[in-house]
Amino acid sequence: MLIRVGYDIRYEIPAQVAMAAMLHIHPSRSGDLLEPDEMQTEPRLRVSTYIDGFGNRCARFLAPQGLLRLSGSTLVQCPDTPDEVNLTAREVPVEDLPDESLIYLLNSRYCEVDRFINIAADLFGGRTPGWSRVQAICDWVNAKITFDYKQARSTKTALDVFTERVGVCRDFQHLAITFCRALNIPARYATGYLGDIGVPVRLPMDFSAWFEAFLDGAWWTFDARNNEPRLGRILMAVGRDASDVALSTSFGQANLTHFFVVTEEETSAPARLIA
Repeated sequence: MLIRVGYDIRYEIPAQVAMAAMLHIHPSRSGDLLEPDEMQTEPRLRVSTYIDGFGNRCARFLAPQGLLRLSGSTLVQCPDTPDEVNLTAREVPVEDLPDESLIYLLNSRYCEVDRFINIAADLFGGRTPGWSRVQAICDWVNAKITFDYKQARSTKTALDVFTERVGVCRDFQHLAITFCRALNIPARYATGYLGDIGVPVRLPMDFSAWFEAFLDGAWWTFDARNNEPRLGRILMAVGRDASDVALSTSFGQANLTHFFVVTEEETSAPARLIA
């Protein structure tokens, strides 16, 4: 399956400001790219890239005063099957977890794990450990939380979501992640492209959020918002929560004026693949 992804994001910059952006496809998917994955800037700027502490490909640049446009498009080869499911995947005892996974058991900006220890035990402690318990968490969050774009706010934490019972896709994932961590299951936030392929179309398009749980020595995709395996999921970045994977960060003022995302299946292969 070939999927065309892209974005067009514009800002009004009151004064020169340093910025960072996380708009590239994740390095783990670099072998699936059929075209270069480069960020274009208008005006043309000097852009450098680096890999952050979570393994994400990031860009940084100095934006001048005035209008700024960030855009990009690439073609990605994706499996023609939905997200992989492993019903027999087991939880790994904390003492056997890889060192690098331990950070995904701790409190983070939007995931107050310590506040959920008793709640998670009451709700899911009796569930069979492993895949079925993580899926039970997704089922609960999906059933109990109402999706509403109007209720989005940048300060909403997992505890807020649990209390208010409403949110957007990132809120669903933050709550599920927090439940997992409270049960000693490493869980990390993920963001990327997820088009309406094989499901009813919902407009406008946007970037999507999901999460990954560490079971049986591997990271597995779960999605408390959609709560079903999906086609064409393309990872951009992972982190402890949404604060680690911001699409753009300005170290000063940058006013968003335009936001467009596209994710579409293409039916024909490109004439030339990238090396």
